[in-house]
Amino acid sequence: MKIGFIGAGKVGCTLGLYFRQSGLAEIAGYYSRSLSSAQEAAGLTDSRAFSSTSELIKKCDSIFITAPDGEIRNVYESIRGAALSGKTLCHCSGAMTAAEAFPGIAEYGASACSVHPLFPVSDKYTAYKRLGDAMFCLEGDSAAVELWQGVLGSMGLRTRQIPGEAKSRYHAACAVMSNLVCALAAESTELLAECGFTDEEARMALRPLAEYNLSGILSRGAAEALTGPVERCDVPTVKKHLECIPEGTDRELYRYASLKLVELARQKHPERDYSGMEELLKN
Repeated sequence: MKIGFIGAGKVGCTLGLYFRQSGLAEIAGYYSRSLSSAQEAAGLTDSRAFSSTSELIKKCDSIFITAPDGEIRNVYESIRGAALSGKTLCHCSGAMTAAEAFPGIAEYGASACSVHPLFPVSDKYTAYKRLGDAMFCLEGDSAAVELWQGVLGSMGLRTRQIPGEAKSRYHAACAVMSNLVCALAAESTELLAECGFTDEEARMALRPLAEYNLSGILSRGAAEALTGPVERCDVPTVKKHLECIPEGTDRELYRYASLKLVELARQKHPERDYSGMEELLKN
């Protein structure tokens, strides 16, 4: 299979590098609005920088549009006049369906698939080294999904097909685990800063706590891993927490997250009465 990329940013480079090292796919090259970006990506993957999308498409079996989510549909609209028959178009958005990104693609004799790695692609040079740990969630035309299940599976990657109607919920789940955790981490380090910790000291202090806790969540589930004052139904301690956190976003973050913890605590200890804790947090 020959694969081309329209978009030479972090995701395009990461996938290109991983696919190339697998030896099971040939990277035809990259097109980007910035020729220098396409040339850099081509250099990294030992492929070619293309000066037009139509030229790239001619050389490829599958074309990944790895532009920002808001640009994917626009890129598709710009290439519909190219020779797409027999090609597979892919995008890597976790939130968009293949049909949303590529409406009417069957009219051009092509098929479409969203290929989303559950992985935080943080840079274009080294992230590919860890991509083998990721699960790839696929959605789209049955032929395209089947094709990419086979391709990714041959590379030793785990895949999961999801229905289009679940895409928004799926992406929300990813955002909670990947992005909202950053908000909680920021809140924790800011509270420690008020206790005199430097940012580096706070991160060093919190690291074993966070790593051990996350390990427990992933191995035993959130309810079983839960510890702390909400789980113990320690209303006075939670009341002290609320009083020392400034009103506004920070306090609301603590309050609503703790209400979710009450749900988990009830799963873990159905015999306990958490009504007092719930009343405190709601009021």
